Amino acid sequence: MMDEKWIDEIWRKIDKKLIRVAVERRGTLPYSTDEKGVYDDKYKTYVNFWTNGFWPGLMWLMYQGTNNEEYKITAENGEKLLDGALKNYDLLDHDMGFMWHLSSGANYRITGNQQSYVRNMYAANILSGRYNLKGGYIRAWNGSDNKGYAIIDCMMNLPLLYWASAETGDDRYKNIAISHADKTLKHHMREDGSVHHIVNYNPETGEVIDTPGGQGYQSGSSWSRGQAWAIYGFTLSYIHTKEERYLNAAKRVANYFIAACCDDYLPKSDFRSPAEPVLYDSSAGLIAACGLLELARMLPENERGMYERAAWNLIKTITDTFADWSEDTDAIITHCSQYYSANKHITMVYADFFLAEAIGKLKGINTFLW
Repeated sequence: MMDEKWIDEIWRKIDKKLIRVAVERRGTLPYSTDEKGVYDDKYKTYVNFWTNGFWPGLMWLMYQGTNNEEYKITAENGEKLLDGALKNYDLLDHDMGFMWHLSSGANYRITGNQQSYVRNMYAANILSGRYNLKGGYIRAWNGSDNKGYAIIDCMMNLPLLYWASAETGDDRYKNIAISHADKTLKHHMREDGSVHHIVNYNPETGEVIDTPGGQGYQSGSSWSRGQAWAIYGFTLSYIHTKEERYLNAAKRVANYFIAACCDDYLPKSDFRSPAEPVLYDSSAGLIAACGLLELARMLPENERGMYERAAWNLIKTITDTFADWSEDTDAIITHCSQYYSANKHITMVYADFFLAEAIGKLKGINTFLW
């Protein structure tokens, strides 16, 4: 099914392009490219931006696959830049896992760096501090108008809490993660396997108030990146807890995702949006592919095939269609969608992260940072 020659060639291309970018953008925290194809620097403009951990995380993925010290140097540099975000307590939110588990957490697990351990524990304690005891969920974002908001993205931040319990022997982190995952399973998941992006709870009772549209087309629609976060997020909760309900949830969302995009394996930004404009989100496909590959590993051999084939089709089709290998640009994957209403395609650093993770998995490299 999988073309090993193609996989090796794509890995070579990723390395060839990223080693240049790793050196040239050292000292920055990139997110997206400008009209000239050059990465911006969120360190200077918004050090607390939620994607800032993906850049050092991407560098750790490449270091694991190549043993090139240049990647390690850039990864460690990016992690230190994130110290600036810890100084802005009022801007810290639910994305502590994205920011630190992929940077400090990766560094600690790969090198044993004790300063990285401390940073990751700081992040775990801040994330656990956002848990609403009465509501049973981890609050998303900040501000007075969204105290009851929980979002599907947060499922991907829970591995930070599972890690903290495993490291310290203190189950309170894991228990918070499980409570949030169960709340998400009950109220974000729909009967057909699709998920809400946002659920707004009464913060005093935990009862559902409404389900805002969030980054999708509208309330009740199906934001594709949210579906991808759910596939991978529930799979990760199963990996860390071995609770069957999370495995079954991951399969339900995976089945929905595959059915929604199997006509061409180029996911739209929202699976329930109007036919026009045509707005893709290649990042959603690559996130889903990584989740599908991990999901398949958790299943008996007779159940793996559909998920492995779908992952392969997503990875190959998106890469063949939306990869930019030009040395004149910094990002690889194009046609990402930040949110539906923006109505435009951009590059996003985490699309390249999940491309590298996916190809690394196909090559048998240990690219699991979660």
